[in-house]
Amino acid sequence: MAIDLCNKLESVSVPLDLLSSDQRADLGLGYDLDSPRRHVVGDPAAWASDFAHALDRVAIRLDTRSSEELWKAARTHADPVMREQALYEYADRNEANAIDLLSEAVAYDKDRQVRWAALWAIEKLGGLPAIAALEAFLEDRDLEVAEWARLFISELQTGDPAFDQRTAKYTEGRTFDETIFLLIHCDLYIRLEGSNQHWGKLSLAPQGLARVYGQAHACPNVDTREHTLIIAKTIEDLHADGTPHVDNYLFRGFTERTQADRGNFFFESQVDRPFFHSGRADDPSEGVHTGQIGFMRQGCWYLDKRFKIRGHDAIRYVRGSFQGWGYVNLDRVLGLPLEEVLVPGNGVLSTLHDDRSRPLTNAFIAGTFKGKLNDWDNDGVIDLNSRDVYATVKGEIDTNMDGTPDEPGRTCCDYRQHTPLP
Repeated sequence: MAIDLCNKLESVSVPLDLLSSDQRADLGLGYDLDSPRRHVVGDPAAWASDFAHALDRVAIRLDTRSSEELWKAARTHADPVMREQALYEYADRNEANAIDLLSEAVAYDKDRQVRWAALWAIEKLGGLPAIAALEAFLEDRDLEVAEWARLFISELQTGDPAFDQRTAKYTEGRTFDETIFLLIHCDLYIRLEGSNQHWGKLSLAPQGLARVYGQAHACPNVDTREHTLIIAKTIEDLHADGTPHVDNYLFRGFTERTQADRGNFFFESQVDRPFFHSGRADDPSEGVHTGQIGFMRQGCWYLDKRFKIRGHDAIRYVRGSFQGWGYVNLDRVLGLPLEEVLVPGNGVLSTLHDDRSRPLTNAFIAGTFKGKLNDWDNDGVIDLNSRDVYATVKGEIDTNMDGTPDEPGRTCCDYRQHTPLP
């Protein structure tokens, strides 16, 4: 969470004597500097009770590369996932020239998703320097890069997103009205031993997270989106037969709709999943059992009244946060180069409510997500639901996307039907 805390005085308790008079004035503070009441924010139950923030202050970085090594990897690594990972690690350390490096990536990196992720990291750093950096890409030739820049600037200035004026198209015959590609950034806070006094941290950039845990799509239908949502995930290169590993989650919750153009939501998911004691999906070599995995997500989606689905406004953008539990097999990952850690399936979700999973559960997962509708075929028109997702409206696996489950009730690939990669 460090990257999300950078330059945000309101997020932490800051003694007033560390602030300039202008900063105190901007915050509307008039306390006597000699008073014991010298803190920026109020009740600690509100601002000091976030578990991820507490862990972030004490966890050691498991990515031990120097700043110079990160700078070089961000610019020259052959794998775009590793370039993006280096960018996020560099920004997470709040290096003084982080925005410069991120801006260079947006300008010159050849991978589209690296450019999107770098823009998001600039927004996370925040402040006037971030706005100035984002403004340089408002006229980018890639319309998605330009819109992300516009959106992030608007969020920094007003709290709400802004969009361009492209039109949209709907693909008939699909299970879902929208298939929204999600950028997800998270921190894994890993308990390193049983005393609870030593913690490690690994910050996963969007493509690194997608490689390990799967690329996620939010899949709403207009008639159920206020209480039901499918998050459809696929992990590439996990199965030896070349098929994607499908991992779908049915979320349910409430949405607040007092404003016509948006919905604030809180959703939870409870799904049965195989728990691999090896810490690697589809690797039962150290034992496997089935347990129920819980996850939560909360945030806000924004509608575009110009985009219609059966008379309803379409969701154009979604943002929010999530958290859950995981298991990282430290015996298998510590000491390895990061390229050998960020491999498909090398980390599993977990729960503390299962007697078999609880002793191995050692990771608290906390992060943020953003997703917007994009033009995927470069025809200048936004695609509402063209992405391939292998799920029914209940989250069951549907490999031919005809709306009928391959096997009723199954929401995750059966590892016994695939030969794991070595």
